[in-house]
Amino acid sequence: KRAHGAGRKQPATAQDSIPYQRMWPDGVCRVTNTLYTKTVRFEDINYQLAQNDDKTAIFEGWCGFLNYFDASIRFQFSFLNLYGGHDAMEQSILVPLRGDAFDEIRAEYSEMLKTQLAKGNNGLKKTRYITFGIEADSYRIAKQRLERIELDILHNFKQLGVATAPLSGKDRLRLMHAIFRMGSQEEAFRFDWKLLPATGLSTKDFIAPSSFEFRNGRWFRMGKRFGAVSFLSILAPELNDRMLADFLDMQSSLIVSMHIQSIDQNEAIKTIKRKITDLDRMKIEEQKKAVRSGYDMDIIPSDLATYGGEAKNLLKELQSRNERMFLVTFLIVNTGETKQQLENDAFQAAGIAQKYNCALVRLDFQQEQGLMSSLPLGNNLVPIQRSLTTSSTAIFVPFMSQELCQRGPEALYYGVNPLSNNLIMVDRKLLSGLTP
Repeated sequence: KRAHGAGRKQPATAQDSIPYQRMWPDGVCRVTNTLYTKTVRFEDINYQLAQNDDKTAIFEGWCGFLNYFDASIRFQFSFLNLYGGHDAMEQSILVPLRGDAFDEIRAEYSEMLKTQLAKGNNGLKKTRYITFGIEADSYRIAKQRLERIELDILHNFKQLGVATAPLSGKDRLRLMHAIFRMGSQEEAFRFDWKLLPATGLSTKDFIAPSSFEFRNGRWFRMGKRFGAVSFLSILAPELNDRMLADFLDMQSSLIVSMHIQSIDQNEAIKTIKRKITDLDRMKIEEQKKAVRSGYDMDIIPSDLATYGGEAKNLLKELQSRNERMFLVTFLIVNTGETKQQLENDAFQAAGIAQKYNCALVRLDFQQEQGLMSSLPLGNNLVPIQRSLTTSSTAIFVPFMSQELCQRGPEALYYGVNPLSNNLIMVDRKLLSGLTP
């Protein structure tokens, strides 16, 4: 294996490759000597199916959510599509036979539900998380501030109508255990804090896969699965709020990760002003050349005129509108049981990026850094960033449609979700607690 960077020892085991130092039961993780993080799971709400006015309101609320984070907080969105639980789901929807005259109808009804289940992706478990972190000198200091930030995040999500659940330390370990096996049920997660002193093991020993292999520059192996990490090169002049949804609609196990770092507002404005000054200086030089050559001094290279206009518009947005600047790293981890399946899924993801005039670029010889950056630990080891304004960052709206698939003896079939084709199974007695 290769080292992550200068000064780091070469990993000797799978556990050594996992880039965190210690996990506490309350969910605080010390990732580096000074970086401490926590994770919150959040649910979906109806966005893609909403009317335009409702969409606008959700989008503006999402922009306000992003603007909460200042330059001292780094945060990461993780979107996971992991297989697992399809058989359990199928068993839960079947109507048990009772040995009476209605068994034929029950069997027919069960077959209909199985057919509808096959059309959706109920076997693909989709979850979304936000991981946030700060620099601190000790666990005690970090814990106090992270809990304050967590309360603010939960409140901001509540304002959007989004259900949330903070993860404990065991929950975070279970999540990484599932990621390293991409949802496979072959190896159950068995962990208890009492086992650590009794066995002398670390938390990493309970989540690490059987092996990592990063010898190839364009793909890796994680246990029995193949994987490849790519980053999204954002080339489009205008982004579309369907891009993230299309990635997450892929019927395969994958991880989409967005690392976001806010830039201090004053520093962002100073940087743009310096760029405008440089562009104006270049414009003057081009005008001088044109006059010396006998041309009209207003004839300057089109790129120079375009960049100058865009920089001034950006400065105006930062100064007069509710916009901030963010540095964004967008990573996608595709996986497959075979190399061919992996390449097919990676090709499909690249096609989605191309549709929105962006490019999905394989992280050549940075597969290990890419995979570890995709873990919900809040630590970005891939220094490939794109600066975006608040509204440009918010266009990656993480909401599609709220799923209604309750389990229980009284849950009834009401149809399918028009976006995901998943079953709508509802127990009417439990509907009161759902977000409209």
